[in-house]
Amino acid sequence: MRIVTPTSTLRDWSTSDAARIVKYADNPRIACHLRDAFPSPYTKEDAERFITFATGPGRHLYLAIDISGEAIGGIGISPLADVKHRTAEIGYWLAEPFWGRGIATDAVRSLVPVAFERMGMVRLEAGIHSDNPASMRVLEKCGFTREAVHKKAVTKNGRLLDEVVYVRFAEME
Repeated sequence: MRIVTPTSTLRDWSTSDAARIVKYADNPRIACHLRDAFPSPYTKEDAERFITFATGPGRHLYLAIDISGEAIGGIGISPLADVKHRTAEIGYWLAEPFWGRGIATDAVRSLVPVAFERMGMVRLEAGIHSDNPASMRVLEKCGFTREAVHKKAVTKNGRLLDEVVYVRFAEME
């Protein structure tokens, strides 16, 4: 898949992206806002394992955020299961040198229609750590609304944090 946004291109991951993932993902300032499945430090083996998963079979969609042929972050949609099979989680990360340029906002804005129109989702949600207001602003700019605050729901690096849940619904007639 390839989606051109105003500031980047969203594209399938490639094995050739491993070195760039390590270069940019091996940053505790990124990892501190993500789940523990996003390791810190981030190694070449971690990148290779992620690319294998991201490009493998499944209902998920994980894309590289690319500028000038270089993967500088990632974005994905992970459908939930069972009675929540029409709900998906959206997540993203961006290399620190590219923060504050609207790249994540453009990526989220461009991927939302894919979840609703192509994947048949009716609800997209994102759980943001309470110490990450920049990510909250990204979602708000993309039409997500704050649905709930789960108090003391996240433990990251020994810190107990609230999780702020943002949601956006498909427009249904």
